[in-house]
Amino acid sequence: MSRSSSTSPTARSAALVLSLLAAGACSQRAHATSACGNLAYQVSDPLEPANRAVFAFNRTVDDYLLAPVARGYGMLPGFARQGVHNFANNFGEPKVFVNDLLQGNGDRAMTSLARVIFNTTLGVAGVIDVAGKMGLSQHRSDFGQTFGVWGIANGPTVELPLLGTHNLRDATGSVLSLAVDPFGDNSDTVDTLSTVATAGHVVDSRAAALPLTAWLQTWPDYYLALRDYTAQQRNNLVAEGKAGKPGTWQANCSQVTGHE
Repeated sequence: MSRSSSTSPTARSAALVLSLLAAGACSQRAHATSACGNLAYQVSDPLEPANRAVFAFNRTVDDYLLAPVARGYGMLPGFARQGVHNFANNFGEPKVFVNDLLQGNGDRAMTSLARVIFNTTLGVAGVIDVAGKMGLSQHRSDFGQTFGVWGIANGPTVELPLLGTHNLRDATGSVLSLAVDPFGDNSDTVDTLSTVATAGHVVDSRAAALPLTAWLQTWPDYYLALRDYTAQQRNNLVAEGKAGKPGTWQANCSQVTGHE
């Protein structure tokens, strides 16, 4: 189907805003270097006062908009939520494939490619995770991780409106990911599916993170707790990319520095 002039820019803009909200809601202070198992990470936050001000805005948006929607979504039947989860992840699989290739991880790239082929053709456009049932486990790859695998340093912490807390490297990767569209921009059908997948991913991801953020909010300083946790998880993800193994790599991480 050719793209018409009436393609829903409002819907696409809304999906973009939702994706930014999710990035901010689920996104890190270590005094210097903190350790998780045998992994160490370092956080630099020279703009902490300004970052905290933006963090307060992001938290307000999350508390009054995104989190309530996610709680409502969590009341849906499990099979419905699983279908949304599978569809959204399948639509994002091509970007995982691209980053696997950029990282030089051939095995992971072939896993991603096989997943999107099987799930799209046999899994009703990805609603059913057929590939997972075949033993092809899902894994994460993104541009921030790719930059880390290439050896690019984290950079300072930046808290961006709606985008949330990142190091500079990952913030750049997030913006690049928003700009990259593996499916092109010439089909109303693809645009509609992309909007649905983006909205589904946003709400599904926020719902999955509700227990985590509720736990982190019990700590003396939510800003520090969330930032430390994110820094730890991003460091683990880069280590996974460097390992180049299919499937999900897990570090022995049970605590976040700063909870005293």
